[in-house]
Amino acid sequence: MAVKYITTTTPYVNSDPHIGFALEIIQADAWARAQTAAGHEVVFNTGTDEHGAKIYEKAQEEGMDTQAYVDKFAARFKSLKELLNLSFTNFIRTTDEYHKKAAQDFWKKCEENGDIYKKNYQIKYCVGCELAKTDSELDKNGRCPLHPNREVDLIDEENYFFKFSKYQKLLLELYDKQKDFVLPEHRLEEIRNFVAAGLEDFSISRIKEKMPWGVPVPGDDEHVMYVWFDALVNYISTIGWPTDMDSFNKSWPGVQVAGKDNLRQQSAMWQAMLMSAGEAPSKQIAIHGFISMNGEKISKSTGNIVDPIELVKLYGVDPVRYYLLREIPTLGDGDYSDTRMRQLYDSDLANELGNLLSRVTTLAAQDGIDMSKPTLTIEEVVLTEINNFRLNEALEMIWVHIKIINAQINEAAPWKLSKEERKDKLIEWLQRLHQIGLNLAPFMPETSEKIIKATTGKIQKISPLFPRL
Repeated sequence: MAVKYITTTTPYVNSDPHIGFALEIIQADAWARAQTAAGHEVVFNTGTDEHGAKIYEKAQEEGMDTQAYVDKFAARFKSLKELLNLSFTNFIRTTDEYHKKAAQDFWKKCEENGDIYKKNYQIKYCVGCELAKTDSELDKNGRCPLHPNREVDLIDEENYFFKFSKYQKLLLELYDKQKDFVLPEHRLEEIRNFVAAGLEDFSISRIKEKMPWGVPVPGDDEHVMYVWFDALVNYISTIGWPTDMDSFNKSWPGVQVAGKDNLRQQSAMWQAMLMSAGEAPSKQIAIHGFISMNGEKISKSTGNIVDPIELVKLYGVDPVRYYLLREIPTLGDGDYSDTRMRQLYDSDLANELGNLLSRVTTLAAQDGIDMSKPTLTIEEVVLTEINNFRLNEALEMIWVHIKIINAQINEAAPWKLSKEERKDKLIEWLQRLHQIGLNLAPFMPETSEKIIKATTGKIQKISPLFPRL
C-alpha cells in the first residue's frame, strides 16, 4: 500500500506561532488522521524555515547568536504537537545537517541540467516576504502591501539564477493535465495566468559577506543559497531524498497545504525546481486563505492578533480545532471573533453535541444497557469531503446528524417511556452517536475518543463533554 504523504509549509521562526499557521497545520492534521482512519500509512511533515535575511536581521536585533535564536523559536513550533493535539510524524528544521546536504545535492542536480547560471542584477526586494517585487506589486508608497511598515530593499549584486523561464511550457502542461492540481479551482487559474504571462529566472543565492546565514552554495564559498531555494527542498529531504530513495519513492509525490501568499512558490517555483532535478511534481496543493479578526486584518503593529496558545487555554484544544475547521472555509478566507467562538462553543458543542451524549448515556446507564463494540469506521461520505479539502462541509454534514438525533429525542421524550419501550430507541441512538464519534476523529480527536468510549460496553453516565464557560 502506498504511503499517504502530506506536508504543511515551514514557517519562518522570526516570531511565535500565529493563528494562520495553526489553521494550516490543523487542516493538514485532519486530512492525515482521516487517511490513518481509512487504513493508510501516513507521513505528515511540518517544521521550521530557519535561513534568510529576515531571520538573520531578527537575531541581530535581539543581540543573539543566529543558531541560538532559531533554536528558541523552533522549539515553540515543535511544541504545537501537544498544544493542538497534532499527529505529525516528521518535524524538519532547515538547519538540520541532512537537510542542508540535501539542498546542496538538489542544487548540483539543477546545475548539472544546465538550469543554474550567474549574472549581475538589480531588484526591489521585500525581506518580509523574502521575495523580489515588481513595481506593480508595490503600493502607492513603493512598499509591499503585506509588509507596509518596512522599506523595500534595493539589491544590486551578482547572484546565481535558476532558469525558471525554461519551464513555462511544462508547468502549463501540468496545470492543464491535472485539473485538481491546485485547490480551489480559481487558485489554479490564478497560477496558470501568472505562468502564461511569462516567467523570469529568479535569483537563488546571496553574497555571503552581506548575508551569511544560509546553506553554502556548492563550489562557491562566497555565496549562500536564497532561502526559498533551500527551504522548498525540505518537502523531499524529510522523506529521505537523496540518501534513502526507497523511503522517498514510497512517499513522493505528496499533498501540500499552503496559504494563498505561497501560491507562486509552491505551485510554480517548486514544481519547476522538481522538474529540473528530474523528480515528479507534487501530487496536489491545497491553498487556504487568510484569517481576519473581527473583520479586520490581523496585524502585530495594531495589536490585532490571535494567539492560538491563549485560545487553547481559554476554550480547550478541541473547541479551537472545531472553530478553525468549521467556521473558516477550508479553501477560503475566514474571520475569528471571541463572540462567535463562544456562540459555537455553547450552541454546537455544549448544547447540541455534549447535551445529546449526556441525555442518551444517562438514560442508557439507568436502564443498564450494554453495547457490544460496533465494527464501524469513518463514513465514506465524510472521507470524500476530507479528501477534497472540504473540511468545513464535512463537519456541517456531521452536525446535520447531531441535530436530527436531538430532534428525534425531543419528539420521542424517552424519559416519559418505560424501560422496555425506550430500549430499542436508546440502542439506536447510541449506535449513531458511536458513528458520529468515529466521524469526528480527524477533527476533534479527544472528543471522538470520549464519545466512542461512552457508547461502548456497559453504558455509564458521563461528565459533560464541554463544561460551561
